[in-house]
Amino acid sequence: MSRAAIAVTALVIAVTAACAAPIASPTPSPTPAPTASGLPSPTPTPPQGPTGIEAPTPDRPFDATTILTAMRDSRRPGGVPDQLETDAIAAALAAATWTFDGRPWTTMAVSGSCGPESCSVELAGGRPESHGDDVWIFEVRPADASVTVTVAELRGLPNDLVPGLDELARSLLPASTLDGLLLTSARWLAPPDDGAFVLAYRGDGEEGSCVVDLTLDAVAPRIIGEAIRSC
Repeated sequence: MSRAAIAVTALVIAVTAACAAPIASPTPSPTPAPTASGLPSPTPTPPQGPTGIEAPTPDRPFDATTILTAMRDSRRPGGVPDQLETDAIAAALAAATWTFDGRPWTTMAVSGSCGPESCSVELAGGRPESHGDDVWIFEVRPADASVTVTVAELRGLPNDLVPGLDELARSLLPASTLDGLLLTSARWLAPPDDGAFVLAYRGDGEEGSCVVDLTLDAVAPRIIGEAIRSC
């Protein structure tokens, strides 16, 4: 047999062997183990952290006429000094007074007193279903009708919101932080800190009982800063 014939024969044998080789099957994907019911086990869901509370949007619901009328009708001892009963001052007070949900109070009380250059005005109000009253105290300068907030003790939030705030705060702290303490007071913060609440926890009132004060961002949710605990 010639060399050319031998080469052709070798090539035919190699091609035939290659065609006869079995094709490797792809590796099968693992199948979830069956449960007792015969169905695959469900993929576990990662644990969820605490979820925030949806709070209403604060707003300033009063106008100058409402505030001016309240000042003129004040039944507080001493009433409101005449120099404060101006449209400009009433408008400035209205622009500085927020409510938790942007709705007006159902009750309002105003009082004031004046010194040589500045006056102090206390504006308070609330609704029957609220945790407490909102109390705003302003420094007012009659000369230019400027108004500055000096105190904002704002407890005019819905009663039914308070247990949710308590539950959320406890979920964000080690259990020992509030163990044995009760939430005794809650107040909301006006813009730009809306969505935050100051919570006060107290013990049984006996000497040496613990006290915890904290600020809760209920929307995030998170504890702002550190909980202040004293025993």
